[in-house]
Amino acid sequence: MRIVAAMSGGVDSSVVAGLLVEQGHEVIGVHMKLHDAPQRIAGPADPKRCCGLDDALDARAVADKLGIPFYVMDLREAFQKAVIDDYTNNWVRGATPNPCVQCNGVLKFRVLLQRARALGAEALATGHYARLSEDGALLQAVDPDKDQTYFLFPMTEAARRATRFPLGGMTKAEVRQHARRMGLVTAEKPESQETCFIPDDDHAGFVAAQRPELDGAGAIVDEQGRVLGQHDGYWRFTVGQRRGLGVATGSPVYVLSVDPSTRQVVVGPMERLMHQALLARGFEWHRAVLPEERLEARIRHRGGRVPIEAVWTAPATAPGEGSPAGSPEGTWMRFSAPAKAAARGQAVVVYSGDEVVGGGWIREVRDATAEQ
Repeated sequence: MRIVAAMSGGVDSSVVAGLLVEQGHEVIGVHMKLHDAPQRIAGPADPKRCCGLDDALDARAVADKLGIPFYVMDLREAFQKAVIDDYTNNWVRGATPNPCVQCNGVLKFRVLLQRARALGAEALATGHYARLSEDGALLQAVDPDKDQTYFLFPMTEAARRATRFPLGGMTKAEVRQHARRMGLVTAEKPESQETCFIPDDDHAGFVAAQRPELDGAGAIVDEQGRVLGQHDGYWRFTVGQRRGLGVATGSPVYVLSVDPSTRQVVVGPMERLMHQALLARGFEWHRAVLPEERLEARIRHRGGRVPIEAVWTAPATAPGEGSPAGSPEGTWMRFSAPAKAAARGQAVVVYSGDEVVGGGWIREVRDATAEQ
C-alpha cells in the first residue's frame, strides 16, 4: 500500500521508512517543519532538540538512500496553535503543560494524517514506541522503558486504524541494528531530549517572551500564608518542584500549588504531595470498561502506574456542595495508594493491562488527608 512515513530525522523514523520499503510498500517520506527555534550546536554524543535544519537534511539523506520521494511540510501555523499557544497558556493559568501530548497525540494524528490522505496514502507510519491491535486498540510497547503511549492517548479510533507503529515490538538496540544494517546516516544519532521549540530548555524565559505584558512576580508562601521569599514569575514553578525555590525553612519543601490570581507559589512538606484523587477534564474513554477490570493510571510519562480504586463522572457542583470552592464537571478517579505530585494541566492516562482505555487532563487534585 501507499504509506506516508513521518521522518523527523532521527534513527527511529528512519528505520520505519526503511522497514516499510523492505516490506514492499510505496513509501513517501514527509518531514514536518514545526518551528523556527534556533538549534543548538551539538557534539556527536550531545543530545539536541529535534525538528531543526540538520534533522531535515538527515531525513532527506535517508530518503535518498532508500530511493523514496521526500517532502517537507510547513506545519508551523498548526504547531503554533496546537502546541506553543497551548503550552504558554497553561503555564500562565498556573498549570503544568505537556507539549509532547499536544504534538504527538493531536497534531501528528490529525493534521499530518490529513496531509497523508491528501497524498493518496492509505496509512501514516511513525517511529513511536507503541503497538496497535487488529481492532485498533492502543497497546504499550514491548520495551516499557521506551513506551510512548502516554503521549498518544488523544488519538481517535479512526486515526488509530489508519496508523502503523512498526517499532512497537522492538527495543532501541534492535532499531539501531536495523539502521546499521541498512547503512542509514542516522544509525548512531543521539536522541532528542529537550523541548524542541524552547531555546536552551528555558521554559520560564520562553513564557515571559511569549507574554511580555504579564507581570508574574509574587511571593513564595507556606500553607498558612506566611511569606518565605519572592519570585519573578509564577510560571517558573510546577507541582513537586524542590530545586530553585530560593527559600530556607530548615527542612525540605516542595511546590504544592501555584495560584495565578495572586501570583503566589505555595510550598510545603513532601507528605502534602501525596494525592489520593484527581479530577480530569476532557476525559475520553476508548471503549467501555468492565466492572471487574483492574485499571491503573499514569500521571507522567516516566512515572509508574497507580492502581485506581474507583472512577466516576460527576456533574458540576456549586460552592459548599461537597467542596468549599465547588467543582467543575469531569471524571474523578480515586487511587488505592496515593500518587505523588499530580500536577494540574498534565495528562492522566488509564490502562487496563497493556491497553490504553482512556485519558484526559488533570484539573484538580485531592491529597491523602482530604475527605473521601
